[in-house]
Amino acid sequence: MNSSPQRPTLKCDDECLRLQRNARLANALSIDPQSHTDDHVPYSDTTLKFFRLNPKWAQTYERELRVFAGDHDEKRLRFKPMKSHQRAFIHSLAEDFGFDSESSDPEPHRHVCLFKTPRFVSAPMKTLAQCAKIRASQDSLAQALSAASGDLLPAQPYNALLLSSPRFGLTVEEIDTALRKEFAAHPTVKFQTSFLPSEEVVIKGSGSWAAPQALEGSISALKPTLSQTVRRLDLAKDVCMCHVDDSLNVLRREEAARGQGEGGWSAVAGRSAARPKPAAPAAAPLRSRFIALRKEPKKKVDDEPVEEDWEAAAEKLGDE
Repeated sequence: MNSSPQRPTLKCDDECLRLQRNARLANALSIDPQSHTDDHVPYSDTTLKFFRLNPKWAQTYERELRVFAGDHDEKRLRFKPMKSHQRAFIHSLAEDFGFDSESSDPEPHRHVCLFKTPRFVSAPMKTLAQCAKIRASQDSLAQALSAASGDLLPAQPYNALLLSSPRFGLTVEEIDTALRKEFAAHPTVKFQTSFLPSEEVVIKGSGSWAAPQALEGSISALKPTLSQTVRRLDLAKDVCMCHVDDSLNVLRREEAARGQGEGGWSAVAGRSAARPKPAAPAAAPLRSRFIALRKEPKKKVDDEPVEEDWEAAAEKLGDE
């Protein structure tokens, strides 16, 4: 009896190949699969920003989306009317889940509806609270490295535009609508407009193609035309280039324009100061500290005759 019969070798399927690739990659990067934790954040910066502002409220609606995602029979979810910034959070979170969303009805009854589409697979494995902690630790590490390196690191390329002193009551929708033509001139860049706690507005650029220097070139080319539109429509007082991180913290901003050939109020003031002013006429000597203002005599206006019978006067004008 054969104690070790020969059996056909099993063919490695797709899952087997995936595990082998992961093992080779972990070995190359010196990663221990047992201790390694996944730090991927499946939520957008906009969603996490909303969550930090009101975590309890955000977690309530996150649970509703998870229940909706787990119910295979439900294809549509309708929310009660809510304020515009709350609807914006629902739209952003729905995008992270893979749902389609739309707002319906005019104010004050405007509400959000979610729909399952073929691109929806499942709810994110991590919760918003977990990802907020991951992002906070990532930001802390980045700031610590930046502080430790000091001036040894090269300046980070500009990846956004900063609008200072925006008009009171301005909204993100109004800004995006007003600057639609300027954004369309750079189709390879995706622009995201956000309000900062400092009351400034940041327009961040991104793209999958994205070398940082190439993005800085697009931001620099966009700035002149965008600045003209911003000032013409009185959207904000000034526009400058800046670098922001994933949490929209401004790490570097463009210095104020100096010298000739640069636009902005400094150039206008400089040209005005350089322009020769006409000599003021010599003032007549004053005899006292008080000046009597002379009134011009009024011309006598002849009173026009008043018609007592206005109907007859109207017929007379009609005959003329």
